[in-house]
Amino acid sequence: MAFDMNITLTLFSLFLAFFVFFFIFLTHYKINSESKTKKILPPGELGLPWIGETIDFFKAQRKNRLYEEFVQPRIQMYGKTFKTRIMGSPTVVVNGAEANKFFLSNEFKLVVSSWPSSSVQLMGSDSIMEKTGESHRCLRGIIATTLSCNGLENLVPKICKTIETHMEKNWKSQEIVSLYRLTKILTFTIVVECLFGIDVKPGTLEIFEKVLEGVSSPPINIPGSKFWRAKKARMEVEKYLINEVRSKREELERRRGEGRGGEEEEGMLIYRLVMAMIRGEISEKEVVDNVVLLVFAAHDTTSFAIAMTFRMLAQYPNCYARLLQEHVDIVRNKTKTRGEKRLTLEDTKKMIYTWQVARESMRMFPPIFGSFRKAIQDIEFQGFTIPKGWKVLWTTYGTHNEEEYFEDAWKFNPSRFEEPIQPYAYVPFGGGPRQCAGYQLAKLNILILVHYVVTQYEWSLVDPQEPIAVDPLPFPSQGMPIRISPKFS
Repeated sequence: MAFDMNITLTLFSLFLAFFVFFFIFLTHYKINSESKTKKILPPGELGLPWIGETIDFFKAQRKNRLYEEFVQPRIQMYGKTFKTRIMGSPTVVVNGAEANKFFLSNEFKLVVSSWPSSSVQLMGSDSIMEKTGESHRCLRGIIATTLSCNGLENLVPKICKTIETHMEKNWKSQEIVSLYRLTKILTFTIVVECLFGIDVKPGTLEIFEKVLEGVSSPPINIPGSKFWRAKKARMEVEKYLINEVRSKREELERRRGEGRGGEEEEGMLIYRLVMAMIRGEISEKEVVDNVVLLVFAAHDTTSFAIAMTFRMLAQYPNCYARLLQEHVDIVRNKTKTRGEKRLTLEDTKKMIYTWQVARESMRMFPPIFGSFRKAIQDIEFQGFTIPKGWKVLWTTYGTHNEEEYFEDAWKFNPSRFEEPIQPYAYVPFGGGPRQCAGYQLAKLNILILVHYVVTQYEWSLVDPQEPIAVDPLPFPSQGMPIRISPKFS
């Protein structure tokens, strides 16, 4: 009996030891497995559901201090990569050239463009900013063809003529002009008439601007709201453009039926888009939505870039003297060799220092703060996991203002662009597959307008310290008035 009891106790002890060993093994295995698969989110605060830190974000944006008052304090607390919640979406804010390169070059692979609902509804759900895959490549290819070297060569004389007409009408016999406001009118006219071949009718710009006013407002479509007014204006724009697109289609089909070309007009972007529609590659809605988007993208940000270029030239007379000499030399050489005054594409390629000045101005005052993306899968970045469905916000200021990438970052120094800049450190036009499609047009607008102003007028800023406001894009709060007087040969 005692023997049986001993056997029982021994077996029980063995069983207990095995159980304890098995329990320890399972616990250890589970802990190791979880440590391997556990998602380590970036540090930061998500805040209240939906609201999160949206109020702080928009407060800083309205003061044009989004980087200084929203991003920088969180970088100091959490590092260059941190989480927050903006407009209802958990969002990871990333900063630095490495982050810019990672997310901008992995468009369509890890992330896709993700604009607020109000922006998508007003710009158009079928615009290139919402397209992916083959449809994105098709639309971008059409735009790229129009803005190729041949396309730009044809654009330059049209831009020159538009600027000459504009200055004759709005600058001649004036003592003070609103540079920013007039530049907005000019760049709008250039993109609508020179790029799309559509006549600008009185009031057209004002309707487009009403649309822009609602792109960052809450998508609350109730009478009287900012979004409601913007949607109403969008319907007017759409009606106007549909008539233009259908008219262009009838014109193209009639010409082709008669065996006539019209090659100059067909080189314009609107004709290329309509031809793609005739071939069944894109829809009428895609044509309209992309015209709307490109009008905004090509004129509003360019106007701000031009205004900031003149602001910095006014503050740095040595830089202005060097830039002015560059343009005087171009005029002198043209007169000697060809006896003509109107610029060509080759002339713009000689404006090397002018473009350095413009680039440095856009470094210090980027036309856009950054852009949102959405993770289409879990993303591992710098030891953190960004869950699928979360937003990612990359910023221009995250590199433009940093000594790591630009020595004496707060000093205006156009000559820094004589040397190669680290890839993805300078991103006023974005980068990767979604780099601004109108980049070359913006460059031409800046260079050519600067040429006409500095060679034809003496000028000075009325208020060199004019504040910059934001609504929703940055702009000089007083329209940047300048005093002008014509130069006489």
